[in-house]
Amino acid sequence: MERRPITTSEFKTDIFDTFLKDWMLLTAGDFQSGRFNQMTIAWGFMGGMWFKPAVMVVVRPQRHTLQFMDKYDDFTICAFPESKKEVLSFCGSHSGKELNKTQECGLTPIPGEKSNAPGYEEATLIIECRKLYRDQYKAKNFLEKSILDSCYPERDLHYMFVGEIMHISGIDKYRRKSFS
Repeated sequence: MERRPITTSEFKTDIFDTFLKDWMLLTAGDFQSGRFNQMTIAWGFMGGMWFKPAVMVVVRPQRHTLQFMDKYDDFTICAFPESKKEVLSFCGSHSGKELNKTQECGLTPIPGEKSNAPGYEEATLIIECRKLYRDQYKAKNFLEKSILDSCYPERDLHYMFVGEIMHISGIDKYRRKSFS
C-alpha cells in the first residue's frame, strides 16, 4: 500500500464513517518481539485533548487486547480498504488467545515510525499513538441509563484509552486537498 506521512493539519476523514461504518484495527504490543494483538474497533473519537491531537479508543475487560494496552506505552489504529472488511470482521469476533489473527488473516505487520506497536502493509491509514490516559467507564456516571442495558447487559464496561497522535501515514484519500 502506498502510504505517505500526513501531518495532523493535512489529515482529513469522515470520522463517523471511519469508526462506525468502515471500522478500524486497534493493535497494541511490540513489533520487534512479535508480541502484539489486534482487535476491530467501531467506537472511538479523534480530536484535541490536553493541547494535543488525540484518539480515544475503548476495550472491553474480557478482550485479550486489554493486557497489551495495559502493558505497552503505545498503540496503532489502522483503516483498511473495503476488500478487507472480512478481515476486520474476523479480528473483531476471534480472540488472539486462541489463534494468531495476523497469520490467520494474512496481514503483514510493519514497524511503526514513532511507535513500537505495528501497523499493517495492507492498511490505507495508520495512526500511531502514545497512551496518555486510562480509565474504566462507571455505571453510575451514565446519564442515559438505557445505554447500560442495551450496550452493557453484563456490565462489562469498557476501558477507555486516550492516546496522543504521534504519526499518521495514509493514502491520498486521507489528505486534505491543497488549493495553493
